[in-house]
Amino acid sequence: MVLAACGGNGGDGGGSGSGGETQNWKFVTEEVKGQVQYEYAEEFAKRMKEKSDGKVNIQVYEYGGLGTESDQVEQLQNGAVQMAVMSPGFTGNMVKEGQIFALHFLFPDSVKKTQEILNTSEALNTDLVEKYKEHNITPLAFWTEGAMQWTSSKKIDSPDDFQNFKMRTQTSPLILESYKAYGAQPTPMSWSELYTALDRGTVQGQENPIFFIGDASFHEVQDYMTLSNHNNYVAMTTVNTDWFNGLSEDMQKMVKETTKEMQDWVFKEQKKQNEEYLKVIKNDDENPTEIVELTEEQRQAFKEKAMPVRDFYRKEVSTVDGKILDKLQKEIEKATAE
Repeated sequence: MVLAACGGNGGDGGGSGSGGETQNWKFVTEEVKGQVQYEYAEEFAKRMKEKSDGKVNIQVYEYGGLGTESDQVEQLQNGAVQMAVMSPGFTGNMVKEGQIFALHFLFPDSVKKTQEILNTSEALNTDLVEKYKEHNITPLAFWTEGAMQWTSSKKIDSPDDFQNFKMRTQTSPLILESYKAYGAQPTPMSWSELYTALDRGTVQGQENPIFFIGDASFHEVQDYMTLSNHNNYVAMTTVNTDWFNGLSEDMQKMVKETTKEMQDWVFKEQKKQNEEYLKVIKNDDENPTEIVELTEEQRQAFKEKAMPVRDFYRKEVSTVDGKILDKLQKEIEKATAE
């Protein structure tokens, strides 16, 4: 793995952004070409190049180009990369409050309404952002990659089906707690190992948005996909705080404006990909996957098991006695009542 420190060769990364010098930035993602995060970063790079009259060149890295998800967090912190699309699930041990996104059935069933909340929430865009800044990471935006679904080697339509079930998860302690609440055996694992682990039965299931399940071919080594909509896969557009603060005001404004524009773009992109891959999975006769659609009553059974995890978050995870969660819940209640 080659890590290039920012700053040093001709306005690379660490430049102030003033004047007419060329800027070369590195933008790392947790997904590969064709998947939502990578396509987002490519579109972002294209817009920044156009707006800066070719002065800003952003090199986009797909997953694995610079190591694992945890490696990428470290690289953003130390300035080896300037920008990253990052999942809070891989920063949970560092930024405790970021584990809020691991709580099941917290956001509305509507992905559109969830995105509206992610755009406007003060609890997230102000309070949670401050927690990340303490670690030299500044989230500029939160966005959904779509509702999360379960794939499994056996049918899952009640919490009882999760008893002693080996479920692959991200490393966030709260994600582990969420699956323990169902009686499962959560197993943290990088997604690069997951296809083989599912194929061999090392783990029996996993959660992801539909586009990711289809594009990574997880459905080929799983017999069932449960449309549970138990959560949203939330990603963050993040920058290295020290580097960003060193940019000129005009350059900071350009980055923020582009990030804001991209919110609508990425919502449409994830919607399109999730819809397309649902058809792909349904029509894959060589690798048949039974689609399990939960009734509202069945979802309620999972919801009841998931609710006590919020108290665990407040007491065992949160460093501010759950204040960010409390504020977010009020914002969600207000948004869903409108």
